[in-house]
Amino acid sequence: MPEGHSVHRLARQIGDLFEGQRLRVSSPQGRFAAGAAALDGRVLVRSRAHGKHLYLDLAAPGDPQDVLVLRSHLGIYGAWSFAGDESFAAASSIGAPRRVGERETGSAATAVEYDDAGRVVPDAPVGAVRVRLAGEHGWADLRGPALCTAETPEEARAAEAKLGPDPLDPDADPEPFLRTAGRSRRPVGVLLMEQHVVAGIGNIFRAESLFRRGVDPMTPGTSLTREDLLGLWEENVALMAAGVRLGRIVTTDPEDRPGVPDTEAWPEHANYVYHRHGQPCLRCGATILKKDLNGRGLYWCPACQG
Repeated sequence: MPEGHSVHRLARQIGDLFEGQRLRVSSPQGRFAAGAAALDGRVLVRSRAHGKHLYLDLAAPGDPQDVLVLRSHLGIYGAWSFAGDESFAAASSIGAPRRVGERETGSAATAVEYDDAGRVVPDAPVGAVRVRLAGEHGWADLRGPALCTAETPEEARAAEAKLGPDPLDPDADPEPFLRTAGRSRRPVGVLLMEQHVVAGIGNIFRAESLFRRGVDPMTPGTSLTREDLLGLWEENVALMAAGVRLGRIVTTDPEDRPGVPDTEAWPEHANYVYHRHGQPCLRCGATILKKDLNGRGLYWCPACQG
């Protein structure tokens, strides 16, 4: 499942490509036909993310107060793909199925057609496309999302209110996370993955932030100090911001990958514990362990996090 940094990158990309344009919205698959019909012909006025949820605000032409929101969550299998003409600089895919890292090279079509209004004519959809956004120079297809809905701004705000603070939001208040986690007897390794506690952290950021702070994943939230929890928040703020910048999750410090810049660290030198089960810890040499926790594989160093 893509973690929060991917959805923030996606929000920025869709905004760069489509903001201010009147979009043709369709559901080639048919499962989102009513929602697509309600959104078709509207203008994208804002694209943003909160945790793993993507919010696209679309206004009626000439009436910026008449807004509907396309809210989506990729889940495990969802993905957005992009294509268009030479001026449409878009990623090949963001989401699942995953490539090694997040391949983000231009994917402009070699030959495109234009309609009478000068807009690109999209290629025929491939696979089960839940929703297609078509703009002036290209299009974006969403396949396999866990959630895709058209709703009012009030409905979108109500759904967002159920999420915890997002470390990638520069205005986020960590206090709800500190309060909720600090009162829970559940393991902190579980709490970091619960989106109503803190939004956007996935399996990799969980494992790596706990390692970097030297916290045992099985420690109950009630056993951690406010400073411990704030440290985990700040760690994820930094790691996730780097993920937005790089397009990949690189959590190792330069001294632990000498001579390898962060832009070239993926995948061999990218992480301390994630997917390194049975290998020696980069810092202490102990064997990295793995266990199932809340249905996901958790990786940790028993020495550094003991």
